[in-house]
Amino acid sequence: MTDRNQTLFDRARNVIPGGVNSPVRAFRAVGGTPRFVQRAQGAYFWDANGKRHIDYIGSWGPMILGHGHPAVVEAVQRAVLEGFSYGAPTEREIELAEAILAHVPSMQMVRLVSSGTEAGMSAIRLARGATGRSKLIKFEGCYHGHADALLVKAGSGLATFGNPTSAGVPPEVVQHTLVLEYNNIEQLEEAFKLHGPELACLMIEPIAGNMNFVRASVPFMKRCRELCSQHGALLVFDEVMTGFRVDLGSAQNVYAQAIPGFQPDLTVLGKVIGGGMPLAAFGGPRAIMEQMAPLGPVYQAGTLSGNPVATACGLATLKEISKPGFFADLSAKTQRLVAGLTQAAAAEGVAFSGDSQGGMFGFFLLPELPHNYGQVMKSDSPRFNKLFHGLLDRGVYIAPALYEAGFVSAAHSEQDLADTVAAAREVFKTLN
Repeated sequence: MTDRNQTLFDRARNVIPGGVNSPVRAFRAVGGTPRFVQRAQGAYFWDANGKRHIDYIGSWGPMILGHGHPAVVEAVQRAVLEGFSYGAPTEREIELAEAILAHVPSMQMVRLVSSGTEAGMSAIRLARGATGRSKLIKFEGCYHGHADALLVKAGSGLATFGNPTSAGVPPEVVQHTLVLEYNNIEQLEEAFKLHGPELACLMIEPIAGNMNFVRASVPFMKRCRELCSQHGALLVFDEVMTGFRVDLGSAQNVYAQAIPGFQPDLTVLGKVIGGGMPLAAFGGPRAIMEQMAPLGPVYQAGTLSGNPVATACGLATLKEISKPGFFADLSAKTQRLVAGLTQAAAAEGVAFSGDSQGGMFGFFLLPELPHNYGQVMKSDSPRFNKLFHGLLDRGVYIAPALYEAGFVSAAHSEQDLADTVAAAREVFKTLN
């Protein structure tokens, strides 16, 4: 039988660079042919050959309810009939903003945009405008979108400034970006000692989903907050991935439970708040957000910002996940998946470590969970590729890259989890 996935991939490469519109989709890291999705429903998608897969990427996080949730579909259908886009304000933008603010106490105002990259870029511009400073801290292994100033790799020494990791980004664009090791308090303190008066912000993924799944330790996060407050820099939480995914109050609520009074200054959101539509946001205290145009001097605009169809999708999604018990159920389900995979690996003598929070999870073919990007890089890439393809052949779709988190949805059933663990155990038998 003809492999229609391969046929489509060959055709795509003639007209789209690499055959994909976002690099990880090309399967370059794992090898083989990308699966072209024909349709999706609940916890599954069907590829171009008609094969069903249990989906653990869920559009890289937004599909927390699963694909095609009836209440969300109905809301989107109603919105489409009213109009696709207006370039003018709507009541639904206010409703979505109010829904977001109701669950994230650190935010008093929020600006809607269309992508996580746009939100992250705008938050940094706002931080620089509000503080009158230029320099920023980011951490190795944290991804904040593809804005030029953030496409930086770590320097080789302590508290050194980065170099671009993408062609087309001039060195002078990233000269103000300081890249540090994640979870390294000593390096963090040294950076503030050297550059504190010049730092506009520290930007961090509180749970780094672009290193697979690596948590910022509570002591490290506490020190980030203390040093930002001490030196007048803004603490910016990139919760594009973790926002409304790991907890109804997002990752900052998880840290607030361990650090009394903890709040970031600015928060970047995406994915779940759009329910699968292109929508993201950034927000914070009124005094900072009122620096944004048209009230203040920091400019940001977007033709499709607050799109009426996207806001309908996001609002319906937030309504569903706000129901009592939703996150308790989702968290328990995700924990059962990670526990099942851990037990299956142990039974076959495969080094394995996993972790989860809410509906987000990750695992490594390592005996212990890593705490920074350097440790993540020690994971066994060839064995992961074998695991990926073994699962794919058995109808289980995880991220086609070693360094990406996974996502469980409310639509995943106990049978889906059991089938996944059984498939993984079959593959683990082949890894030794």
